[in-house]
Amino acid sequence: MNPKIHILNSNLTKYREEIVNHALYKKLNSVEDISVMMEYHVYAVWDFMSLLKALQSLLTCTTSPWKPVGDGKIRQLVNSIVLEEESDVDQENNPLSHYEMYIDAMKQCGANTSAIESFVANVSATNIPSVNDGVDAFLNTTFDVIDSNETHKIASAFTFGREDLIPDMFTAIVNEYNTENNLDKFVYYLERHIELDGGEHGPLALELISNLCGDDDNKWKEVEETAIACLVARKKLWDSILANLN
Repeated sequence: MNPKIHILNSNLTKYREEIVNHALYKKLNSVEDISVMMEYHVYAVWDFMSLLKALQSLLTCTTSPWKPVGDGKIRQLVNSIVLEEESDVDQENNPLSHYEMYIDAMKQCGANTSAIESFVANVSATNIPSVNDGVDAFLNTTFDVIDSNETHKIASAFTFGREDLIPDMFTAIVNEYNTENNLDKFVYYLERHIELDGGEHGPLALELISNLCGDDDNKWKEVEETAIACLVARKKLWDSILANLN
């Protein structure tokens, strides 16, 4: 692994730990609490795909007529991640995006999906509908990065805001309250994401960062700044969920 990645990970440790050790997890004491958390977190699941598709549109050819764009290695990295994020399989082996899996999980446990479904129906490149202060601030951070059109910054937001920020403790809490099997789909989503991030997507995303930054110290600096901004935004989203539980 590129030694600059080790330095970057070290510099981000304290910001990651603020999320992994967040007080939110200890406040999830029922299926209802978990449902509230999901009604916020689903926007992070959705905007994660927006980051990925922004990368794909900048680093590969997504229009017709097709032309080879950029470096083949980078195209392969991006498209391999897109394949599993956008066309994974659920528990019944049905092809679904991770966002769609999450919506199914929300419906199974009784979480309200009307707000996110209305949001997705009305969102466009020029219109990001307002949700609430916590979600709006989180999405604004993401789309400021996307609107930069700078691939290394978008890759940073994608790489360091991944679901591996969710600690094992949270999966254990979800399992604890899955007494009526109404959180089965959420458990599957969490375990699937953790499996992919740890086994394939995490290393691929780090390799993408290395390829995009190369020996450009300024790009490495901007990658770190972007990662910090996104981690701080995620913590603030967690803060807003916690406040809504109290």
